[in-house]
Amino acid sequence: MELKRVVVTGLGALTPLGNSVPEYWNALLAGTSGANLITRFDASKFKTRFACELKGFNVEDHIERKEARKMDPYTHYAMVVAKQAVEDSGIDLEKVNKDRIGVIWGSGIGGLYTFQQECFNFAHGDGTPRFNPFFIPKMIADIASGFISIQYGFRGPNYTTVSACASSNNAIIDSYNYIRLGKADIFVTGGSEAAITEAGVGGFNALKALSENNENFSTASRPFDQTRDGFVLGEGGGCLILESLDHALARGANIYAEVIGGGMSADAYHITAPHPEGLGALNVMRAALEDAEIKPEEIDYINVHGTSTPLGDVQEAKAIQHVFGEHAYNLNISSTKSMTGHLLGAAGAIEAIATIMAVRNNIIPPTINFANPDPELDPKLNFTFNKAQAREVRVAMSNTFGFGGHNTSAVFKKWEG
Repeated sequence: MELKRVVVTGLGALTPLGNSVPEYWNALLAGTSGANLITRFDASKFKTRFACELKGFNVEDHIERKEARKMDPYTHYAMVVAKQAVEDSGIDLEKVNKDRIGVIWGSGIGGLYTFQQECFNFAHGDGTPRFNPFFIPKMIADIASGFISIQYGFRGPNYTTVSACASSNNAIIDSYNYIRLGKADIFVTGGSEAAITEAGVGGFNALKALSENNENFSTASRPFDQTRDGFVLGEGGGCLILESLDHALARGANIYAEVIGGGMSADAYHITAPHPEGLGALNVMRAALEDAEIKPEEIDYINVHGTSTPLGDVQEAKAIQHVFGEHAYNLNISSTKSMTGHLLGAAGAIEAIATIMAVRNNIIPPTINFANPDPELDPKLNFTFNKAQAREVRVAMSNTFGFGGHNTSAVFKKWEG
């Protein structure tokens, strides 16, 4: 069968850098750090006392209070970015076939805040099991996709991908595959996460995954810098509207970019550490290139996973050199997590948006906070340090990897009509 072409026709974003796609994109180009001291709770006794929180976000500006109380913050974020993207796409909800519109959403954790609060309430009570009747529906990781479909009446395929930090990139790739197989016309896809809680910060601290650079929190997310000491936790969400090309053209949609490939692989090595030779990263990029039916030399930019961890950054860089050979030195590489922090299951979605905007606008967002070269990294690689760089970007790749050894890579191409 002939596979359908798939394009991006709508975008939505809530990030630590801004509460819309334009705000987010402009802050990326300016090299803005989203890190600040935690305001969600008293973090004074935690090893890490900072994070990349949303700023100026009030859920009741977007969702009626009665309805918002039925949702965890990760679902709040999902609903807001989905609304942004649906509106941005210009879809006429009265004319489309809603049986042919699906929702695939990603979240690595789901309703962590809800789970934590209900457990706190029980532990501090008299032992009588008094739980909120919305406890389970608010907490489960699939509920955001359910709420989105109910809001708009979208009756196509509906589920959630859970693959830790690769979750929303998995959702994007699954949506792409469903459309090109002709199983749907449109997908609302992406991911959201709200893990800046006592349990989230304390748990990642116990795992020794977070930066503890409290004295220099605004520059603590420093991918590829020799002094990096862990990732900075972020929150928010991103949404993409994916659509078959023929459907998009028929309704005169604005097209941001074309999705031309997606790869998935497993490290099959360790629950948290990357493969020491970067094998999973290497395999997933090769799989994405093969799926896109392009040569390595056709890639201009890679938005890397680049979490600012001592092991992960080096292994991903080495994998890029293995896959791209000499062309690796012609690539622009950047980690936007240096600015947003790590949004866990939502990382793939907001980084896909950054990649698409780079393709659309021919400019590469930087990797900020770099000062100290790492002798384990090839100095000839262009990590786009500290300042955005203008260049033609015809094809770009977005990598996201997750605990458990989950690896994903999506490929986007400039739309030229």
